[in-house]
Amino acid sequence: MSLELARTVADAVLFEGYLLYPYRATSSKNQVRWQFGVLGPPGAADAGLGEAAEMAAECVLGAVGPDAQVTAHLRFLQLQTRSVERATDDPQRFEPVEQLTIGTRSWLSWDEAVEREIALPSYSLADPQDVFPVEVDGGVDIEELRDDEGSRAGRIVRRRYPVRATVTMSALTVDGFVRMGITVRNAAAAPAGDKDEAIRASLIGAHVLLSARAADFVSLLEPPDDAAAAVAGCTQSRCWPVMAGLPGSTDLVLVSPIILYDYPEVADQSAGALFDSTEIDEILTLRVMTLTDAEKAEARATDPRAAEIIDRCDAMSPEALAQLHGILRDPHALAAGALDAAATLDPMAGVDERFGDDVGERLVDLRDVEPPTFTTGDVPWWDPETDASVQPDVDSVLVDGEPVARGSLVRLRPSRRADAQDLFFAGQTARVSAVHSDVDGNVHVAVVLLDDPAAEMHEWYGRFLYFAPDEVEPLPPDSPHPVHGNREESRS
Repeated sequence: MSLELARTVADAVLFEGYLLYPYRATSSKNQVRWQFGVLGPPGAADAGLGEAAEMAAECVLGAVGPDAQVTAHLRFLQLQTRSVERATDDPQRFEPVEQLTIGTRSWLSWDEAVEREIALPSYSLADPQDVFPVEVDGGVDIEELRDDEGSRAGRIVRRRYPVRATVTMSALTVDGFVRMGITVRNAAAAPAGDKDEAIRASLIGAHVLLSARAADFVSLLEPPDDAAAAVAGCTQSRCWPVMAGLPGSTDLVLVSPIILYDYPEVADQSAGALFDSTEIDEILTLRVMTLTDAEKAEARATDPRAAEIIDRCDAMSPEALAQLHGILRDPHALAAGALDAAATLDPMAGVDERFGDDVGERLVDLRDVEPPTFTTGDVPWWDPETDASVQPDVDSVLVDGEPVARGSLVRLRPSRRADAQDLFFAGQTARVSAVHSDVDGNVHVAVVLLDDPAAEMHEWYGRFLYFAPDEVEPLPPDSPHPVHGNREESRS
């Protein structure tokens, strides 16, 4: 069940950016493809014809038994060119065209993709290294098109090109934990002559699901104290591993080309993929509904998956649309439903050590309870007179016994499930600009980065980065700080 749950998120990663609103081939943003996680043939990146050939990640496992194994599921899209051809007077000859219309239906010549998932042989963590070859053959499929009278009017020719890759897995013991590495590399035999050849031989949207047996994966975002050293030494290149599956489970990791949180999930309210998870489903669905009939027809002609989106949005009921409007969530609480589902499989699977052994101590989903209330007398809560004692410019908060206030130097240690962009600032030095508290009693430390050339400007107009007190480390006022530049590899 955990693997199937992880696949729903992996599918969203697989098709992120595949085709964007308004889902038409004539749209300029759909003429520059493809999406994240493209592994091009060797040499393509240096020649300016495609993407780099390799992605690599390192994970940490604990409680490793003598027969511990990890199974990798490599998932990607294989490009499939779709050529539309019109019938001629010669039954053996067809004429390639950009678009073919038969009755009320139209087809465009276009590049599609075929989903691939390859389960590799299990890798024993007792072996220092193992290499697994991956081969996906090409092929040709022909679909005949006929008019309303049954006469042959044309055909669609779909061509796929061979894809070759290698997956290298390795293991190293560090402080009682196992640091496991996985590298996926495009192994195309021939160099690409142009951009079309490069993308045809590429692994598109490449990512990996790792399933462990007789071992437990450790979160790289929130590792236990005894695994901190092993996690600190992990290096990632063009991908990021996160815990996957049911919340609290430790047997699955998703190695994603997109930075995600641990245990990502697709919202129950989502009616289906829109290929753009940076958009709000409700807004994007409404925009699809506003397309003209001609625009919708062109989208349907562009790609069968685009046609599914158009048809789904057109058929959406008011009740289904209302489900997209919004919902109150607590990102730090495990949903009771997910815990119950885990307990159904394994009595202990859904119990998080933070909640104790008693099932009754589970956190409650805030969607099922009334929001908290507070009183401020006759003064509105948003009026500064409500609490004249709140002064962000002079307020302070104790962190590790040190007062942190405006002007303090801190080192950033993002660890909570906040904005994923916070991960880019890990280890950087910042200056505190204010200490805020909200109506729920939470404290937020507003900072600007010392090595940001625009720091003074950000501080002038109040554009800060916000961190919780336990995400900052106080530094002496004269503490030196490193200058951080762009790095191809990031350290967790």
